[in-house]
Amino acid sequence: MEKKTLRHLELFAGIGGFRKAIDLYSNDNNIISKCVGFSENDKFAIKTYKSNFDTSSEVEIGDIKDFTCDVANIKSLPDFDLLTGGFPCQPFSMMGKQKGLDDSRGNIFYNIIDILLVKKPKYVLLENVRNIKSHDKGRTYKEIVRSLEDDAGYKVFSDIFNTSDFGLPQNRRRVFFFAIRKDIFKNPIVFESDVIKDANVHLKKSTSLETYKNVLDKLLEERVDEKYYLSERIKPTILSNGTKNFKSKSEINQLIARPLTATMVKMHRACQDNYYSDEFLKHPNPIEYLEKDIPKEVQAKHRIRKLTPLEALKLQGFDDSFYLKATKAGVSNHQLYKQAGNAVSVNTVYSIIHHLFEKNIIKL
Repeated sequence: MEKKTLRHLELFAGIGGFRKAIDLYSNDNNIISKCVGFSENDKFAIKTYKSNFDTSSEVEIGDIKDFTCDVANIKSLPDFDLLTGGFPCQPFSMMGKQKGLDDSRGNIFYNIIDILLVKKPKYVLLENVRNIKSHDKGRTYKEIVRSLEDDAGYKVFSDIFNTSDFGLPQNRRRVFFFAIRKDIFKNPIVFESDVIKDANVHLKKSTSLETYKNVLDKLLEERVDEKYYLSERIKPTILSNGTKNFKSKSEINQLIARPLTATMVKMHRACQDNYYSDEFLKHPNPIEYLEKDIPKEVQAKHRIRKLTPLEALKLQGFDDSFYLKATKAGVSNHQLYKQAGNAVSVNTVYSIIHHLFEKNIIKL
């Protein structure tokens, strides 16, 4: 029996989270995964991407705004079944100025529509920060759905997915949009995080995904370089609950990590980033250790470290081999932190793709 082929285009590729998930799913289910092209501007992300994927026969789109300016460029793309992409989230993030679709980066969303209007793939899977649903009193979200449905001709479904529900111990909530071309949309579709999460409990046992119960489950390294440990000077700042203008609870040793950020290399307070002490990691019973109420002044005397780039990538579903290929290609730790913080979680995408195939929603 001839293998079926899933042809896909990865936009705003970063280090290839969507592609990694599709490759893993395809390999597990006797499908050929064929990426016809990808877009990415960051030269360091491209280096990591190319060190892990063979892109020699693919269209390297580069700057999507420049590429879509000429419709001939879009027409030259090989046909594909699925368009994926985590379009820039800064315009919608709670951390930014939240200009949304008025922001030049936000306008890049419409370049997706440009491609859909010409190539008309059957399916679309997009990701963004959860704040996009409430941004500008919901108007940004409604405009995204309107553009996909009314302008491009798709039926759109969406929900918020938490990475921690899919075998990766990181509280990372993101909105995923799934769109199916209206002319092939026949039956009602269930695209709900809870449904896909429940199915994922059984899925993890029969896939090549890397999964972890918590950060202690073969994720955090036992020994790391001294450079990852915090200095005596910075520990009080990291552990601080803030000032009168900024108050929040700073805690270290989280079993389920906080959401990774693209700026984690700079080190924020422990209410924003992830830090772990040797006292916790090397304790005979780390769970029991967490039940102790240890004062901040005592914690400040402990040996505390940040995540390593490898650990950050593993929290997003990438394996040791992925990390090693990137470092061998000369990608710095600084860039790897940024890339991990910007990445889409591999396991979440895998679970979504599995659901769409299992329910016969995606047909090849």
